[in-house]
Amino acid sequence: MSTKVAPPIQKNEYIDVVFEDLTHEGAGVAKVNGYPIFVQNGLPGEKAKVKVIKVKKNFAYGRLVELYEESPYRQEAPCPVYKQCGGCQLQHVSYEGQLKAKEKQVRDVMQRIGGLQDVTIHPVLGMEHPWVYRNKAQVPIGEREGGLVAGFYRQSTHEIIDMEKCLIQAEENDILIQEVKQICSRHGIRAYNEERHNGTLRHVMARYGEVTGDIMLVFITRTEELPHKQVVIEEITAKFPNVKSIVQNVNDKRTNVIFGENTKVIYGSEYIYDYIGDIRFAISARSFYQVNPTQTKALYDKALEYAGLTGKESVIDAYCGIGTISLFLAQKAKQVYGVEIVPEAIDDANRNAQLNDITNVEFEVGEAEKVIPNWYKKGIQADVIVVDPPRKGCDEALLNTIIAMKPKRVVYVSCNPATLARDLRILEDGGFKTKEIQPVDMFPQTTHVECISQLILKEGN
Repeated sequence: MSTKVAPPIQKNEYIDVVFEDLTHEGAGVAKVNGYPIFVQNGLPGEKAKVKVIKVKKNFAYGRLVELYEESPYRQEAPCPVYKQCGGCQLQHVSYEGQLKAKEKQVRDVMQRIGGLQDVTIHPVLGMEHPWVYRNKAQVPIGEREGGLVAGFYRQSTHEIIDMEKCLIQAEENDILIQEVKQICSRHGIRAYNEERHNGTLRHVMARYGEVTGDIMLVFITRTEELPHKQVVIEEITAKFPNVKSIVQNVNDKRTNVIFGENTKVIYGSEYIYDYIGDIRFAISARSFYQVNPTQTKALYDKALEYAGLTGKESVIDAYCGIGTISLFLAQKAKQVYGVEIVPEAIDDANRNAQLNDITNVEFEVGEAEKVIPNWYKKGIQADVIVVDPPRKGCDEALLNTIIAMKPKRVVYVSCNPATLARDLRILEDGGFKTKEIQPVDMFPQTTHVECISQLILKEGN
């Protein structure tokens, strides 16, 4: 009979620790007799005094009280609301330190989860200027002292931190949202109150085309009516002539989901346009479009390199979205087949293909794990398969189909190194070899890291 072992620390105890690692949420990790304690703001290599604030069976949480030795990568966060806002996690770490931490994260999960000991993992591809990179701002609206506030939520709450400027957002979006907040306040438009389920304005979203300069503004409202709509539109467009589209989305449900089902254009076009490389994209209010255009170009260039296309290959793009990777690949492939579960995304993908006069692509709506096996049964063969799944990774049925189809190369784009490592292990066991992995820093100042992996079919398979 096993005996219950008590944790080696107690709540409210003060202990001295050395931080060994970072969690995926950016907290420092220290261990007491092998028992982990997670502490916000701790960095690897630092010695500190912490207060234990919560004790669980297998881990604890602590609060940083005093630093005895600081990391050489520690810096003062430049954002004035960084400690309150839940948007960024790593502004207190120099950019060099961020890239090293992300590379270590990728290496650790590849070994621990994937059992990949001999794969080439490149240093993280970072940005020359890791600020003001996000082309989409999506902020909740609240009220305080009779006026509207707009910003991001305080960590682990629904309290809005009012801000005039976000250091990772495109300045054009910041300026627009501040003006929208003031215009709506002047006209007495009330913010949505989630406790009482009343008020009008829930969220405001701005999308900015980095190359074209086009801006889209989206009002997410509880009500069909947007009070003073016409005068609000006139004031916004007079001040911002590059606002090419204003859209209203109605969400009348008690929910944390941002968008409702009813979307309508109330000014200008349904789309704005932007470029990634030479490919032009039409972007709607609900389109999935990468938020860091500079790093997206770097990521897609690497996908094209890893695909190794000569103009003779058939390519399948699973989870194709609005066709961004598909259209990049189509420039060098004989034929590209894309699949995506969201019908509106496939509509956008077809529109983007027409926009660029690209005719060697076909898109189909459906689940990749169902559509691609059907293609395989119909005799569609792929020389290269590209996957870019959500954070949960690839469905097992899709992985099994890839193994059965035996493409020469697989290019795996992932926003979650842990599920990537798991899936690479399955593909390796199925006859593929992971040749190399390139991490890309799509989201500087946060803990997130994107990876792109090249797999080749082993000889004899």
